[in-house]
Amino acid sequence: MATMDSYRSICDRFNVGRATAVRAATAVRRVTCALFKIVPSFISWPSNEQAEIIINNFKESSGFPSTIGAIDGTHIRIEAPQENAADYVNRKGYHSNQLQVVCDHRMIITHCFVGYPGSVHDQRVFRQSEMALYLNNEEKFPFDSHIIGDAAYELHEHLLVPFKDNGHLTAAQKQYNFRLSSARVVVERCFALLKGRMRSLMHCLPMKRVDLMSEYIVACCVIHNICLLRNDELAVIPIIEGNPIENDDNANQRQVNNKGNWKRNIIVNTLQRHH
Repeated sequence: MATMDSYRSICDRFNVGRATAVRAATAVRRVTCALFKIVPSFISWPSNEQAEIIINNFKESSGFPSTIGAIDGTHIRIEAPQENAADYVNRKGYHSNQLQVVCDHRMIITHCFVGYPGSVHDQRVFRQSEMALYLNNEEKFPFDSHIIGDAAYELHEHLLVPFKDNGHLTAAQKQYNFRLSSARVVVERCFALLKGRMRSLMHCLPMKRVDLMSEYIVACCVIHNICLLRNDELAVIPIIEGNPIENDDNANQRQVNNKGNWKRNIIVNTLQRHH
C-alpha cells in the first residue's frame, strides 16, 4: 500500500515466485478489510471539546474564525474498468475514483467519502455524501462553526467558500478570500501527505475490482490518521495538487444560501476591523 511497485516487480526484486506474490496480495486484502472495520475508531467527526481546539488552531494559524475543518476532493487513478469505463474518465483524461475528505488543522481526516467515478462533479459527489446531511445538523457544528471549501462547493451557513473573483472584489472581500485560502491549504497538504505516504494512491491503484477500491482507499486514510496520531514523522516531500476553478453551468447560481451569505459578510467585516 505504501509502494508503487506491482506484484510482478516485487517478484523480480526479491526473487520470489508468483505463488508467493499471490499470497502477499491475499494478505493485503485481509489487512485492508481489518482496517476498514476500525474506521470509526480513527476517522470520526470532532466532539465539542475537540471542535474548540480545532477552531483555536485554525484561528491561530490563518486568522480565519470558527473553522472545524477543510473539505476538498482528489482523484485516485485506476485502470480502466471493464464496465462503464467512460464514466471514470476525469477532466484530465485518465480513469479515476474520487476521494472527498474533511480534515482538521493537523491534517487528520475527520470524514471521508469515496467511490464516485472521476467524471462526476465535486458538488454532486458532495450532495451524495454524508457531509450534505451534516450541514443541516446544528449539533455537528458547535460554537457557530463551519467547514471551508473552494469554489467548487455551494455556499452554506456551515460551509463557507471564497467570493468569486469577477475583478470587482472589495479589499475586505480579498482579505476574506486570502484568510480562507490560508486555512484551506491544510486539506491540500493532507492529500499530498496521504499520497506521499501511501504511494499506491499516487499513480495507479494496483487492483482491478472496482467494488474493492473504496475499501482500499479508506484503509489508506485510516493508516494516514494512525501515523499522524502517533507522531510518525516519516520523511515525505509533499507535492500540493492544484485544483482548477470549476466553470460548470451552475457556477453563477451558487451564492443562494441566505444564512451563508449573512455569515460570510459578518466574517468579512470582522476580518476588516482586525486587519
